[in-house]
Amino acid sequence: MKLVRYLSGGEAYYGAVVGDGVRRITGDPFGKYTVAPTNQHISQVKLLPPVIPSKIVGIALNYRSHLAGRPEPTRVEAFLKGPNALGGPEDFIVLPKDAGRVDAEGELVAVIGRPCRNITKREDVWDYLMGFTCGNDVSAREWQLGKDQDMQWWRAKSSDTFAPIGPWIVTEFDPSNAHIMTRINGQVVQNGTTQDFIFTVPEIIMTLSRYMTLEPGDLVFTGTPGTTPALNPGDEIEVEIPNIGVLRNTVKAAE
Repeated sequence: MKLVRYLSGGEAYYGAVVGDGVRRITGDPFGKYTVAPTNQHISQVKLLPPVIPSKIVGIALNYRSHLAGRPEPTRVEAFLKGPNALGGPEDFIVLPKDAGRVDAEGELVAVIGRPCRNITKREDVWDYLMGFTCGNDVSAREWQLGKDQDMQWWRAKSSDTFAPIGPWIVTEFDPSNAHIMTRINGQVVQNGTTQDFIFTVPEIIMTLSRYMTLEPGDLVFTGTPGTTPALNPGDEIEVEIPNIGVLRNTVKAAE
């Protein structure tokens, strides 16, 4: 199933995508719910970020192709992105005036489906996942790694609009061999597969749950492959994961 949040008639709803239509969900999307039998054409609604997380966790250096000569990490290296960074499909990515270079990072994102704490068995992880979506871990490199770097990555990773996700959550998806492609203005700039993961999705979730409770709707960005491309105002950026979809955003400079 493809689960979405969407805006219709000025109200936000959860829904299920069926063909080219959206069917409204009644009830708890993280628990028991029913799906309406009637469609509203997807072109008649605005898709929103498919969930509202209490927190967003990113995983650093999780693809061998992204190491660029750095040693392979021996443990899951996580960081936080503020929920304020959340964006949805077709939303703008806004570049702060003083940010310097800002990169795109196309990623597979795991979505937590129920409270998750201290999981000890790999096979149990799947019981806690709602599904997967596409994400873009937008990152301001000067604030992260350059001469103007901060002690913490609060600006580099958590500026407003720096965590778009979507277009929807796919509830049945195998993350062990997922293809991830990022395009800027139609040109492929990242092309990788999760077979290049250093830490698998179960290993990541188990590690995080050992120290923090993951809540329904929380997002785990699982890392980015290869070399990350710079963003410029006017760029259209797409993150595509087959069997999930295409997350599309346009870049603009802050006013």
